[in-house]
Amino acid sequence: MSQTTACNSLHNVDQRLARWLLEVNDRTDHSHFKLTQEFLADMLGVRRPSVTQTAQKLQEKGLIHYHRGHIDILDLDGLETCACECFHTIKYEYDRLLGEKHRLFP
Repeated sequence: MSQTTACNSLHNVDQRLARWLLEVNDRTDHSHFKLTQEFLADMLGVRRPSVTQTAQKLQEKGLIHYHRGHIDILDLDGLETCACECFHTIKYEYDRLLGEKHRLFP
């Protein structure tokens, strides 16, 4: 949790949204999610318009497809490139503590 807190204060919204989407993908093992802009704004600690702009940037790069609360990850490697290094740090600790195969949803 402290890594996420530090990430939210040190990294830009683009990096944080990419990290957050990668975490959801990693935990659920799905590349399609239903997430509202309001929910994402709350998770990232930003205002909703920031999520709109950031999601649009990621979509223009061909990394995601975002429409009416539905997000599809199109390029996982590209999304990892956009994310900050916190994704790998958090993933390592999550896997270490809960096991690599532990997922939120089977």
